[in-house]
Amino acid sequence: MSVLSIARNKSFLGLLGANTILGAAMPMLIILGGLSGFMLAPTPTLATIPASLQTLASLFASAPFSLFMGRFGRKAGFAFGAGLAILGGLLGLAALVTGSFALLCIAHLVFGAALSCYQYFRFAAADAVSSDWQPVAISLMLTSGLIAAFVGPELFVMTKNALAPTPLAGAYGAIAVLSLIGMLPLAFVNIPAHALGKKRPPFLSSLSVLKERSIRNAVGLGAISQGIMVFLMIPTPLAMIGCGFSEEVSGDVIRWHVVAMFAPSFFTGFLIKRFGAKPIATFGIGLLIIAALVAAAGLTAPHFYGSLILLGVGWNFGFIGATSMLAAAVPDDMKSVVQGVNDTLIALVSTICAFAAGALVAGFGWIVLAYIAAAILGLTLCATLLSGRSTT
Repeated sequence: MSVLSIARNKSFLGLLGANTILGAAMPMLIILGGLSGFMLAPTPTLATIPASLQTLASLFASAPFSLFMGRFGRKAGFAFGAGLAILGGLLGLAALVTGSFALLCIAHLVFGAALSCYQYFRFAAADAVSSDWQPVAISLMLTSGLIAAFVGPELFVMTKNALAPTPLAGAYGAIAVLSLIGMLPLAFVNIPAHALGKKRPPFLSSLSVLKERSIRNAVGLGAISQGIMVFLMIPTPLAMIGCGFSEEVSGDVIRWHVVAMFAPSFFTGFLIKRFGAKPIATFGIGLLIIAALVAAAGLTAPHFYGSLILLGVGWNFGFIGATSMLAAAVPDDMKSVVQGVNDTLIALVSTICAFAAGALVAGFGWIVLAYIAAAILGLTLCATLLSGRSTT
């Protein structure tokens, strides 16, 4: 198999198209979660609750979605996820029109379930190609986020006042329409049942593979990469507005953060083929440490732009590297269970980080938050390097 054969793979192209369209909602929700929460929350301390609940929903939805796909296929799973995003958009719109904070929280819970489903596009990409090209397929699948980085914030700006005089309501409606359109490319997806493990072993037998060091390392690196990214990303718009920046500037920082998350995907897979998945993931952790230190160094626009861009690149290397490690280590018949456990643990760490970020920013400020992130990442890097030595 070559890059050209991947480009001719209808299932891969269908997955790429669906992920590109559906993924455009993600940067919109990063902005909407904090701003709509701030607008409807009874107190400013609760402003990040909708975004945090969105992350919490992933904790409970990740494993069921993986098992659902193992039984009914990737196409059915992604269509179900898109349907939830449509529902979330309609609920969010209704929440703003009625001024209901509780309904807004429910909307973001539904969005969280949908976004947890979209996380499996990276594993579906690996299912669609031969094993030696899995890192490249995973990496290329995540390039769709680059388009989302530009389309999402632009769509937010274009639609946020479309249902005036209710601010932001139009953006939720736009997410519902976008999700409906995103279902169309799924018609081209046809991943054989054996790729998901048609005859799966008992649940507990599948979990036993988590005792393997390579799988534990993959899960740990993926969870920390995602968790710290959420930890610093979610409170960024609120921290910037608190420092006197406008919604447009904070939205632009998020745009370039998302660009940095996905632009390296054009070559990350090839770097993994050349140097290995674990070294690239470890390098990603190092970049995340630098991002946290830049964030702690000041509250100017260059500090916010620099830290969030480094945060995106570090996440890309750490997360794709960890995903490739896991895809290579897990047998086909155990994929649906192990991938579900992996994404559940990632969601658990992300949920803790999301809730903690809101409380820490409100209580201690952005700079303290950044130093805490740097400390966690430093410990992770030390543990990863020591783990590598113990296997040599």
